[in-house]
Amino acid sequence: MTAESRLFTIGYEQMPASAVLDELERAGVRLLVDVRAVTSSRRPGLSKNQLATNLHSRGITYRHLRGLGTPKQGRLARRRGKFDVLHDIYTAHLKTPQAREELDELSALVKQAGPVCILCYERDHQHCHRRWIAEVITERTGARVENLVARF
Repeated sequence: MTAESRLFTIGYEQMPASAVLDELERAGVRLLVDVRAVTSSRRPGLSKNQLATNLHSRGITYRHLRGLGTPKQGRLARRRGKFDVLHDIYTAHLKTPQAREELDELSALVKQAGPVCILCYERDHQHCHRRWIAEVITERTGARVENLVARF
């Protein structure tokens, strides 16, 4: 592990794109990894193509790892506040070949790319799948994790 082995997480719920981008810049993020299964957003500037363009203008690289997104059943459980069900669904999902392959890719990126941040919708990382992704990556790489919160 290098001194640069840091993993940030951020959720954009109720935040404008500019606030999210500002927070990523403040943290020194060099690579944003989108771990949403569905990359469209009602929030302006946060759908995949707009987000990638906005990040590029700030010197941040974009990468989408769809296989680390939450399956539909997990998203439905989260909306109903059934976080234990979400955890069970997502834990099973992480055992799929695509998710395992993308965890390997993310682990390598964290080791090589300099500060990396994983992004999804949920503002509170305690009730989000990115928490479990971060735990796996920490176990594999020893990276230090910090959960960012965008500010207005």
